[in-house]
Amino acid sequence: MDIDAFWNLIEECRRQGRGRDERAQWLLEVLSCQPQAEIVQFQTRLDEVTHQAFTWELWAAADRIFGGWCSDDGFCYFGLWMVGLGRRALARAVVDPDSLADAPEIQRLAGRPRRLWNDDWPEWEELDYIALEAHGLQAGTAGDCGEAFHAAVDKEQGARRHGVDPAGERWDVRCEDESARGLPHLSSMFPLLT
Repeated sequence: MDIDAFWNLIEECRRQGRGRDERAQWLLEVLSCQPQAEIVQFQTRLDEVTHQAFTWELWAAADRIFGGWCSDDGFCYFGLWMVGLGRRALARAVVDPDSLADAPEIQRLAGRPRRLWNDDWPEWEELDYIALEAHGLQAGTAGDCGEAFHAAVDKEQGARRHGVDPAGERWDVRCEDESARGLPHLSSMFPLLT
């Protein structure tokens, strides 16, 4: 599965349902009908595109949206959610994190108390497990720990392994002046938690 086929699946997934659960179910059904090598390549492409979004600037955007603090895991799930926005939106956000303010999914959150975001919360942790589950279903080993799957993904990634630190320079989104300069739209849409 090349990068275009990966993004075609993600874009079709977006058209299949509004909610993450519907989209995840559709993607699981499609992937579990693919050969194991394609499923492994899907995960490899997913890892590649989420790594592109692994920047301090996007972490600052997540921090701001979440009210001034986003955990390591929270940022990982936010990155997966951004993949779910589609190829164009992710590419734009990598170049200009403040462009997330234009995403309808973000605009729906602005002005709403975070405690009421529920299913609209910008995270999609499950996306990172769909290929593993599909691989298990396709191989008839659903429910095992996925050692074969992870070994196959590691082999597919080879030398393309990614570092553990985000790219770019870290800055404090809780500093209103910095935030207003770096993320003017998101800063006005999402006040810090007090």
